[in-house]
Amino acid sequence: MTHDRLEHVDVLLVGAGLSGIGAACQLSRQHPQRSYAILERRHASGGTWDLFRYPGVRSDSDMFTLGYRFKPWRGEKALADGPSILAYVRETAREYGVDEHVRYGVHATSASWDTDTARWTVTGTRDGEPFAMTCDFLWCTSGYYDYDRGFTPPFDGVDDFRGVVVHPQHWPEGLDYAGKQVLVIGSGATAVTLVPALAGSGAGHVTMLQRSPTYVLALPEVDRIARGLRRLLPERASYTLTRWKNVAVATGLYQLSQRRPDLVRAMIRRATVKALPEGYDVDTHFKPVYDPWDQRLCLVPDGDLFRSLSRGDASVVTATIDRFTEQGVLLGSGEELEADVVVTATGLNLVAFGGMDLVVDGRPVALPDTMAYKALMLSGVPNFAYTIGYTNASWTLKADLVAEYVCRVLAHLDEHGQRVVVPVDDPAVERRPFMDFMAGYVLRSLDQLPKQGDVEPWRLRQNYLYDVRSIRRAPIDDGVLAFS
Repeated sequence: MTHDRLEHVDVLLVGAGLSGIGAACQLSRQHPQRSYAILERRHASGGTWDLFRYPGVRSDSDMFTLGYRFKPWRGEKALADGPSILAYVRETAREYGVDEHVRYGVHATSASWDTDTARWTVTGTRDGEPFAMTCDFLWCTSGYYDYDRGFTPPFDGVDDFRGVVVHPQHWPEGLDYAGKQVLVIGSGATAVTLVPALAGSGAGHVTMLQRSPTYVLALPEVDRIARGLRRLLPERASYTLTRWKNVAVATGLYQLSQRRPDLVRAMIRRATVKALPEGYDVDTHFKPVYDPWDQRLCLVPDGDLFRSLSRGDASVVTATIDRFTEQGVLLGSGEELEADVVVTATGLNLVAFGGMDLVVDGRPVALPDTMAYKALMLSGVPNFAYTIGYTNASWTLKADLVAEYVCRVLAHLDEHGQRVVVPVDDPAVERRPFMDFMAGYVLRSLDQLPKQGDVEPWRLRQNYLYDVRSIRRAPIDDGVLAFS
């Protein structure tokens, strides 16, 4: 295939989920003259919010910060259900005409940059047939989860089990759990969502089996301040105020957790004791060994998990698994937990850029050898950006900033009559792991990810207020980016 015959766009985005739709909306607003397309591997937009179909699926960030900065969230619930979020993302795509630019069924497997033409050639398959197109700027908005398979540790004896084993990422349609004993293995956001949802929709009894506890915090399902502001102010003003209020609260809690972990630990414990029946063994089941925010805090709307435990619809067991049996799971203690259905809410796998290989002038890019510039571009990789959200706050807060930044970079290129931008690595900068975060899904994949540095702009801050200055407001030409 020659370049002449391939479809060409100014900007090519990969991934039509929350990040990709938001990025395309900002691009169409800021650069209406630029052509663009979005490649989406699946046959539907929405990414995570279309893929995950397990009972109770919802956001674990409030919707006033998970919503886009430019498109107010109109729903009542602060922690919204998956179908509502999907409807919001698709409504946004329609409003900005983005849905007309999505190419469905395209699996982009490789992207190759050629300096002579200053173009990317992206190749892969479309519904199984070879596919290729070219672009001036490549933007990966596919997040970092592996959509092919979730993470399940190897369990001994799982083939002996006579019941059904499911992973939440691949929830079978019409799974019958009515009146049945359901065992949910895990203690993260998915597990604490599933347990009350299954218990409240007909399961006989639901047991959450965790190896170690997680911090769980109840949050009101409806934000009363947001509701009050909506009555008093125009929509955009009330949304902006609520968004900043929630950013301030979340940032304050995170910073307090870093500086005074014992105080935050005590606050969460006090709230948990209050939410559960008198005499409940809080310290066994809800007292993690790590400090708050060393891993992500689990939010439960109106304390639904605690309500299920209090009613007796659900229970928590903290123990290790020895093996699966015909009837259920044998614990390290020798006790057997019987189950009809086992849900392995054991986490997700990370994959950078949807598994797409990058090649620059014939040389494959080894991600661990690259440095992440502002956690949105890569050293030595021209005209390329990617969107990855925060681990300690709403994903979209960062996604919005990345989109604004890419639009600013494109405007800078136009203004100066330039075509190429690339972050230039500084060998003097000390290399560090990409994320300083203790979650299993991150630790399992750190060796496959780019590095961050110990100084700006190579350092990943995980701080929205800082990034507003460094990404939204700082000059584009900072001496680290090279233009040509």
